Amino acid sequence: MKGYAMLRIGATGWIEKERPVCGPLDAIVRPLALSPCTSDVHTVWEGALGDRHNMILGHEGCGVVDEVGSLVKDFKKGDRVMVAAITPDWSSLEAQAGFCAHSGGMLAGWKFSNFKDGVFGEYFHVNDADGNLAHMPDKISPEEACMLSDMVPTGFHGVEQADVQFGDTVLVIGIGPVGLMAVAGANLHGAGRIICVGTRKVCREAAAAYGATDFIGYKEGSIDEQVLRLTDGKGVDKVIIAGGGVQTFEPAVKCLKAGGRIGNVNYLGSGDYITIPRVEWGCGMANKVISGGLMPGGRLRLEKLGSLIALGKLDVKKLITHRFQGFEHVEEALMLMKDKPADLIKPVVVL
Repeated sequence: MKGYAMLRIGATGWIEKERPVCGPLDAIVRPLALSPCTSDVHTVWEGALGDRHNMILGHEGCGVVDEVGSLVKDFKKGDRVMVAAITPDWSSLEAQAGFCAHSGGMLAGWKFSNFKDGVFGEYFHVNDADGNLAHMPDKISPEEACMLSDMVPTGFHGVEQADVQFGDTVLVIGIGPVGLMAVAGANLHGAGRIICVGTRKVCREAAAAYGATDFIGYKEGSIDEQVLRLTDGKGVDKVIIAGGGVQTFEPAVKCLKAGGRIGNVNYLGSGDYITIPRVEWGCGMANKVISGGLMPGGRLRLEKLGSLIALGKLDVKKLITHRFQGFEHVEEALMLMKDKPADLIKPVVVL
């Protein structure tokens, strides 16, 4: 089969590989729609996960089941399915301990384009199919299902990590597609004021539609100083970090109230350490909690989040700014994510 792969750090290209083999608990899926992610950019051009050779990229997609293993109960050939970017081994000890995203080791629930070939192939393999696939509702298009692979669950997980409550003042740092879903999730959780850090017009317009109330730009001065001015020196109850780098934690801590929480879902692709300001962290005793998590995958989460779209409570179409028809456009879509033109939020390739 044909696939679009990371050849080595800094290089990508089309390759030929054997069709994946289906184990007794697994499924082989033929994609219906695919979407590249900034994580693919970090993986290839920053070498964030280390070198990978001829590894098919991609972790956002949906498709049609082409084959199932002998022990798969709830799916059959021809089913339209959604699949999350994170596909845990649900019988693992880590999953039983409540950390399914790390089944088999730290970040090991993230298998696509990390430990095995991703979804940018003519076929892709899904482990533990009964736990990691979900039937695609008729009311959800393949384009929308792609957003359920990573953008929606990751943005919402930032909200969960920050423990957003009714009436909270929330700061969302970075309003790319994940940050936009953090805004939408915070709004659904009942946040009051939602302050966003981001400068691109297309992202600000989408964020406002999802519930953002205020905007600041990192190019316009220190994030924490701008937030403190907006809040009359009080700061914010919660912070969701969905963009930036290792330096972003410093202003987040500085403008967070004592007892507040930071939820990080940003993929830190470079740098060795993050900086936490000692004084603003209350010399270590301000009860300012930093929680970073890889979003959990799994069928139940996909079904629940999918119901929000099917019932009209969440519109993910605002995320999709560029559409392509045909598998051969995967490369073009990925390069858009790498170059990030001003009018881009998210590209989708429909097969």
